[in-house]
Amino acid sequence: MSEAAGFLGGFEAVVRQTTLSLATGVEAICAVIVGYAVLETLWQLAAQHRRRAQRAGAGSMETLRLRLGHWLALVLELLLAADILKTAVAPTWDDIGKLAAIAGIRTALNYFLDREVREEQRLQAAPPALPPHPLPHHPP
Repeated sequence: MSEAAGFLGGFEAVVRQTTLSLATGVEAICAVIVGYAVLETLWQLAAQHRRRAQRAGAGSMETLRLRLGHWLALVLELLLAADILKTAVAPTWDDIGKLAAIAGIRTALNYFLDREVREEQRLQAAPPALPPHPLPHHPP
């Protein structure tokens, strides 16, 4: 009987350590993704600034903001996964509260981001308004 308890205790320790290591790895990946997203956004912002110096551009800032938002939404998803891993092994009320907060933030961010993306796509798909004709139209 004590052999089984010893085996299960050892197995539980291995599972706990593996799960916590996975969660830490996911958090490290999230840090890399955020760093990459910020660098990409700054790079694109500098390129956009150079293009604007040459000619005017429209809507690029919104595209940059939405792209960064997508990266951050991905990071929140991954952080939620890491928190689920941590909570699965040794759940405390603090862990459960943090998990609930991250899930709420992620859900709100994804909702508003999705809404903005749809609106931006709708605006880009709409045909451009025709400029007024330069000559006044007088009916006969």
